[in-house]
Amino acid sequence: MKKQGQLADFLQARRAQLRPDDVGLRTYGERRRVPGLRREELALLAGISAPYYTRLEQGQSHNASPEVLDALAGALRLDEPERAHLHALARAPRGARTTVRPRAERITEATRALLAALGSTPAIVLDRRTDVLAWNRQGHALFAGHLDPSSPDDPGRRPNMARLVFLDAHTRELYTDRPAKARAVVGHLRLTAGRCPDDRKLAALLGELTMRSQEFAAMWADHRIVACDTADYEMHHPLVGTLTVTQQTLQSPQGDGPAMVVATATPGSPSATALTLLAHAVAPQEPAGARHDAHPRSAS
Repeated sequence: MKKQGQLADFLQARRAQLRPDDVGLRTYGERRRVPGLRREELALLAGISAPYYTRLEQGQSHNASPEVLDALAGALRLDEPERAHLHALARAPRGARTTVRPRAERITEATRALLAALGSTPAIVLDRRTDVLAWNRQGHALFAGHLDPSSPDDPGRRPNMARLVFLDAHTRELYTDRPAKARAVVGHLRLTAGRCPDDRKLAALLGELTMRSQEFAAMWADHRIVACDTADYEMHHPLVGTLTVTQQTLQSPQGDGPAMVVATATPGSPSATALTLLAHAVAPQEPAGARHDAHPRSAS
């Protein structure tokens, strides 16, 4: 993945998604060979020359100023996450450099302690590629109870949430509106690819998903960014039935390192009751005969 190639693809895809009517252009009923705005129309809306925009879209210009990028973002009707993504793609490396591989993300002891402290609140820890680095008992039960609970501890068996959402039958049936969840996953991977263009493992994951899932390939080609740090999802869980949870993604202020995804339900709601039932269902069983009276009777 190269940033300039990603920038060209992003601009072309988003231009194709705009119609003249969307931006107030009159076409007088003319028939167009391809959908979307023409390059010269988008350049006019952004206030830049058509040849310059063409070079940007063809990956031939590497020095777009922040002002030009903001003008293009406005012309393309981008929201704030998409605008930030455009700037990230256009940010040229300073001087010659060798490829820098992103360092591996590891879970800290403090994060493990936080997972344990959350108790019956489902939580999982994901790296930037959505590999599961850890989960608590309830997080495993809610999101992937059909998998080995110890699998995140082994890099060779570590689950990947993007693979699960697109390729795993259990996870596909877990979400009522699975396309919404799928778009959120693709949006996250799109942002990650923009920030980490030299991540070979990420590139391999994207290639695998593109080859194995037509749905992923279509969403990836769409170039839409869905930023959903907080989202509500209705789930059909095999143990406790239908429930609605709010999934919140918590990350460090610097935006680096693993992220924790926590699932909660409205207090007092049927969904909160379902989470409580799930916690009881997966609680470790006390061995038979382990209970003793606190004050055993003395023999008479």
